[in-house]
Amino acid sequence: MSAVLAPKPCLACEKPIRGRTDKKFCDDYCRNNYNNQLKAGGTNLMRNINNALGKNRRILESFFGTDEEMVKTTHEKLLQKGFQFKYITHIYTNKKGNTYFFCYDLGYLPLEHDWYLLVKRKEEQV
Repeated sequence: MSAVLAPKPCLACEKPIRGRTDKKFCDDYCRNNYNNQLKAGGTNLMRNINNALGKNRRILESFFGTDEEMVKTTHEKLLQKGFQFKYITHIYTNKKGNTYFFCYDLGYLPLEHDWYLLVKRKEEQV
């Protein structure tokens, strides 16, 4: 005689789950609600930082034309578009000692007189 297993409870609402044995949720509403709660965390800090980084990258991208690898702009123009200098993903210092600040694949090098050189990171060969 084989044992009958009790249905697993939904991770969101704890109702019994029907269907495949590997299902975790009773329906799409519960799956979405559960995952939204996980992403909410306790604070909005990570979401706000990720949004700021994305916005900074879009702002840098807006200065480049088609096929341009480098372009210059001013501190004021970056600020006017809402660029926040405190949000970067990483820093790169080249052999000459120049320090570039990056938002993902786009970066900037501070120059004299409030000018900035904007650059695209070259794809690395794998």
